[in-house]
Amino acid sequence: MKKIVVVDDHADIRRLIRMTLEFEDYEVHEAADGESALRLTRELRPDLLLLDVMMPGALDGLQVCAAVRADADLSHVHVMLLSARGQARDREAGMQAGAHAYLVKPFSPLQLIDRIAGLWVTG
Repeated sequence: MKKIVVVDDHADIRRLIRMTLEFEDYEVHEAADGESALRLTRELRPDLLLLDVMMPGALDGLQVCAAVRADADLSHVHVMLLSARGQARDREAGMQAGAHAYLVKPFSPLQLIDRIAGLWVTG
C-alpha cells in the first residue's frame, strides 16, 4: 500500500482528499502546514506528497518541495503541488522547485486519482 502525505491548511480539503484516496486503498497521513509536512515526510518517507502551495507559516509549499528535493534520503518521494494559482508562471515555479506534477484547484476526485496513477506509471 502506497503512503501519501496530504498537506493543506484547510481541514475540509484534507478531509475530501483523504476520503478520495482511502477509497483507492492508499495509506493517508495529513499535515496542516509546511513545517509539519517536512517533519512528517522525513519521518514517514511516503511515496507521494500532495502539497498545497499557499500555506501560512515559515514554509510554503514551494519551499517544502525544494527541501524534499534537496534531501537525498527523500529522493524517491514524488511531489504533486496543489494550487488555486494556475498561470504558466505558477506552474513553472512549481516545476523549478522540483515538483513532479501540478494540479490546479478546484479539481475532481477523478482528476486527482488519474494524476496520481500517472505518477506511478511515468516515474
